[in-house]
Amino acid sequence: MYLHCNFEELTALASTAERVLVAHGSGELSVAAPSRALADLEALAPRLAGEISIPTLHAQRSVQRALELALEESRVRMDNMILELHPAAEDAVAAYFEYAHILAVLERIARMGAEMTMLIEVMTGRPVDDEIARTFSFPD
Repeated sequence: MYLHCNFEELTALASTAERVLVAHGSGELSVAAPSRALADLEALAPRLAGEISIPTLHAQRSVQRALELALEESRVRMDNMILELHPAAEDAVAAYFEYAHILAVLERIARMGAEMTMLIEVMTGRPVDDEIARTFSFPD
């Protein structure tokens, strides 16, 4: 399966991923980030150039964790821009659009995960466990 993203979404995701990873590296990350979510974001960052292949539910969950971290960081950034500048300031408006693009992608990946889970359960006749999430493959 592919997660389709437009140029604005990819740009928002890439800039947020870079900002989070640089901030984490320098110890200045503004949000509490579990190490697993940081690793997921680091793995996702180089793939933010077009359609993102999601071959398994395990991969979908990894991307979803990365996007949740990116969304939280972009929300904090947006809030700070609004409070430090003005709600209509150019940087605050840009931060809003960055947040909104990430929110839209996160919603799509969450729906994809629900659909993948349902398909696995229908096809296997049992609930999804970690092994099935890693091995049950969805074609591109």
